[in-house]
Amino acid sequence: MTTYWCERAWLPGGIAEAVRIEVAEGRITAVTEDAPRTGTVLSGLALPGFANGHSHAFHRALRGRTHHARGTFWTWRERMYSLAARLEPDSYYRLARGVYAEMVLAGYTSVAEFHYLHHAPGGQPYASPNAMGEALRQAARDAGIRLTLLDTCYLAGGIGVPPNEVQRRFSDGTAQRWAERVAELPEDELFRVGGAIHSVRAVPEHDLPAVDRAVPKNRPLHIHLSEQRAENEQCEAAYGWTPTGLLWDYGVLDERLTAVHATHLTEQDVKWLGTARAGACFCPTTERDLGDGIGPARALLDAGVRLGVGSDSNAVVDAFEETRALELDERLASEQRGRFTADELLAAGTDHVATGWPEAGTIAVGAGADLVTVAVDTVRTAGIEASGVLFAASAADVRVVVVAGREIVRDGVHLLIERPETVLAGEIEALWQS
Repeated sequence: MTTYWCERAWLPGGIAEAVRIEVAEGRITAVTEDAPRTGTVLSGLALPGFANGHSHAFHRALRGRTHHARGTFWTWRERMYSLAARLEPDSYYRLARGVYAEMVLAGYTSVAEFHYLHHAPGGQPYASPNAMGEALRQAARDAGIRLTLLDTCYLAGGIGVPPNEVQRRFSDGTAQRWAERVAELPEDELFRVGGAIHSVRAVPEHDLPAVDRAVPKNRPLHIHLSEQRAENEQCEAAYGWTPTGLLWDYGVLDERLTAVHATHLTEQDVKWLGTARAGACFCPTTERDLGDGIGPARALLDAGVRLGVGSDSNAVVDAFEETRALELDERLASEQRGRFTADELLAAGTDHVATGWPEAGTIAVGAGADLVTVAVDTVRTAGIEASGVLFAASAADVRVVVVAGREIVRDGVHLLIERPETVLAGEIEALWQS
């Protein structure tokens, strides 16, 4: 058993002083407030580990490299395709190892990887069909983060359009072959397998139920949904439904589904998602970077939708920045402050249901022992009220990270991977020079 003593901890009932947390076999076994100082001391404020609900790990190599010609969406996409064509299992492992280490340093203790880079260039399977997924599993294990591989079905280059040369790497040809490959992925204590429909553009309507059935009901299913207005227009022209309506019509909307982005929704879309008790994962820093727009986060929460956040393209990896952006972007859109309470923001930032780890996300008996401590004496956090940490802190203020009872970060240093910034710099430079 391991005992932690926290100066302060954000518990389900609020922020408490002098909290002793006892951990055994990766779970919290006791939480005691106003406890005497004992065990491993965690200074500052302890929070539940943050959940990264949507990641494309390989996009991290695009950071700072997509702003040519003023950085249009199209310049970004062409660079993304160029990068995707360069990766193979070994290089993807080395890159992802640095990416996942960066996430842990930023306070994330679980990540849902929206994984569609499956096959060799040209679309030929590797000798081991899940070589790319296995590379991500090993990278996450090395970095000490919980990973749910959302293996993604990607069959078309657009509605009624076959995959292009790069997209053939993403496609298994049919939903059945996709499901057969995914079924070969074994799970372990820090690795789970879910599924994803890339989008209504990339999966034909008649294949939607097959993908839904192939993913076990106790595992998450995600989809890019209404990220851009053009997606809605194309879907309505082809099927007579919005993307959300199409999922509703085919019975795919339910409480284990997470709609990623959910930016351009109609009022009826919001009602459908709320009735289904689905989730919505906002990725504010990426949505800003790509100029996608601001989604109706408050309206979705009020309708009964579970909210989460993700780093998506990893243009920014900062759990605090993503979480507070729910409120700050709502302020811009509504011209009002106070759209979310601090507790609502923390719940969204620590929504491990969407990442496939529902046992994590709270400091309570029986929960997964995922903890993040934040310094409250830095130039960013000095003088703040403890409940204001979500608005004041950044990834640079994370001091300790514990994942499933195992300390991964101490004093802001990753204990498993030496100098992740050096790993990232070397791998990214090598990719673009290849």
